[in-house]
Amino acid sequence: MSRTRTALLAALALTAGATGTALANVPADVGVTAIPCTVDYKIQNQWGTGFTAAVTITNNSAAKSSWAVKWAYAGNQQVTSGWNAKITQSGTAVTAANETYNGTLATGGSVSFGFNGSYSGTNAIPTTFTLDGVTCNVDDGGSGPTNPPDPGGGTRVDNPYTGAKVYVNPEWSAKAAAEPGGSRISNQPTGVWLDRIAAINGVNGGMGLRAHLDAALAQKGSGEMVVQLVIYNLPGRDCAALASNGELGPTEIDKYKTQYIDPIAAILADTKYAGLRIVTTIEIDSLPNLVTNTGSRPTATPQCDVMKANGNYQKGVGYALNKLGDVANVYNYIDAGHHGWIGWDDNFAASATVMKEAATSEGATVNDVHGFIANTANYSALKENNFTINDSVAGKSVRESKWVDWNRYVDELSFAQAFRNQLVTTGFNSGIGMLIDTSRNGWGGTARPAGPGATTDVDTYVNGGRYDRRIHVGNWCNQSGAGLGERPQANPATGIDAYVWIKPPGESDGSSSAIPNDEGKGFDRMCDPTYTGNPRNGNSMSGSLPNAPLSGHWFSAQFQQLMTNAYPAL
Repeated sequence: MSRTRTALLAALALTAGATGTALANVPADVGVTAIPCTVDYKIQNQWGTGFTAAVTITNNSAAKSSWAVKWAYAGNQQVTSGWNAKITQSGTAVTAANETYNGTLATGGSVSFGFNGSYSGTNAIPTTFTLDGVTCNVDDGGSGPTNPPDPGGGTRVDNPYTGAKVYVNPEWSAKAAAEPGGSRISNQPTGVWLDRIAAINGVNGGMGLRAHLDAALAQKGSGEMVVQLVIYNLPGRDCAALASNGELGPTEIDKYKTQYIDPIAAILADTKYAGLRIVTTIEIDSLPNLVTNTGSRPTATPQCDVMKANGNYQKGVGYALNKLGDVANVYNYIDAGHHGWIGWDDNFAASATVMKEAATSEGATVNDVHGFIANTANYSALKENNFTINDSVAGKSVRESKWVDWNRYVDELSFAQAFRNQLVTTGFNSGIGMLIDTSRNGWGGTARPAGPGATTDVDTYVNGGRYDRRIHVGNWCNQSGAGLGERPQANPATGIDAYVWIKPPGESDGSSSAIPNDEGKGFDRMCDPTYTGNPRNGNSMSGSLPNAPLSGHWFSAQFQQLMTNAYPAL
C-alpha cells in the first residue's frame, strides 16, 4: 500500500513531456541588465485536482533586503500550502513574500520557493509576475501538459529502501576507515545528524546539508538513492538527558520553525534533489518523555514537566512533519523510543496517543507520516532467541524477572511490530512501516550467551540467556560490551521497512565528565562510569565507557569495541 501525503497522489500517472515552465524570453537587442527580474514557474507534479509548483525569481536590479512576488491566476487555482515563502491569496491574486531567513536578494541573485495547490478544469501558468511592483520578463510557455513529469520519479513509494542504495556519509566513512580494521564497515550507510542550526550550512568547515545532498547525487548513479537525515533540534531538547540537550530553550519554538525547519525544507524542496529519496528521522527521544518523565512519576524531571505544559514538543514535531511532508520525495519517520522505554502497559498506548497529537498539530496530518523508527541511538537487542515473554520458570513469568520488570516485550523486533499495530489503532495509516536502528545492538563477542540460562529461577534463566548485556535496560550512554548489529538492509521482517544505522558507530552519546562547549550539550551522570544511577535505570551503575568525548564527537575506543563485539561478526 502506498503511503503518500494524500490518497490522490497514489493514483498519479505522469507522462513525459514539457515541464510547464515560464521563463524570460530576452529580445536580441536588449541586454540582460535591462531585465529587472526573471521568473521560472514550474509545475512539478499534477494530478486530478491538485498540483505542486516551484518558482525561482532572479533579481537583476538593485540588491534587496526583502522581497514580494505577485501574480494572478486565470482559473480557480488555490494555494493550499507552501515553503520558503509566506504565501497568501485573495481571490485569484497571490503574493509570496520572503521568510526571515531569505530576505536578502543580491543583484543577479535568485531565490526559490514552492507550494501545493488545487484546481479544476485547466491549470494555466500565470502570464504576469511582479517583483516588488516591477513586472518581470516571462514567456507564458503554454499551459503545460495535463500530467507533467515528476522529477522525483512519481509518487512516494511504499518503502523508500526497496531497490535503493543508501547514502554513505563521506565524513563518517573517512573516520571509520582511519581506524584499524575500520575499512570493513566504512562503506556502510549512516544517518546525517542536523543537531543544531549551524549544521545546515556545516560546522567547523564540515559538510552542510546541501553538500551531503550533492554527494548523494554523485553516489546515486542511474539507480535509486536514499539519504537519511536526523531532524534533531527541538526547543528544550531531551528534557531527561543532559548529555544531548540542545541549543534552543524551552520557549524558542518560533526560532525552531523559522531558523531550523524552514531552511531545511527549502533545501529539500530544491528540484535539484527531486530524484533522491530523503528519509527524515524526526526528533529523537522527545515525545515519549511527555509520558514517562512528567507529573508524579518517580522518573519525572522539571524540564519535562515544562515541555509537557507548553506543548512545544508536539508543536515542533507537527511543524516539521507538515513542512517536510510537503516535499514530494521526503519520507518522514517519527522516533518511537524503544521497548525498554515505552514497552510497559502504562507507556505503550499513551505514547502512541502523544505521537498522534503531534502528527495532527501545526498543520500536519497523519498523511505526513510515512512510518516510525525504534531504538534510535540505543542498544536494545534486535531479537532475544533464548527466552520469550511467554516463558515461565519455577512458577514465575519472565515478566517478573528483574531484567524484564513486567515489560510486555523483550526485544526491539517484537516491540516495533506490536507498536506499529498500536499506532494504526490510534489513527495512523495502515501502510506505515517501521525502521529499527541496529548500529549498536549486536551484543556479540565472548559475552554472548550460546543458549538459555539455567532454570534455577526466573532471574537466572533470563540473565543467563539474554544477549543484551547491559546492567539495566534503562542504561543508554556509551554502553560497555556493545557491538555492531545487523547490517543495514531493506524489508528484513514483516512491517519493517529497513534495519538502519542512524546513529553512526563511533560517535559518542555523551562525555564521561563535564566538558565546556558551545554546542549546548550538558553533562549527564548516566555517561559517567562511576555513577550509581537514578530511578530511570533502577538505581544501577551506568555501565558507560570511560574517557568519552561530547555527544556526536568521535570515540575511537567505542568504535573498536563495536567492531570486536559485532553480531553478526565482521
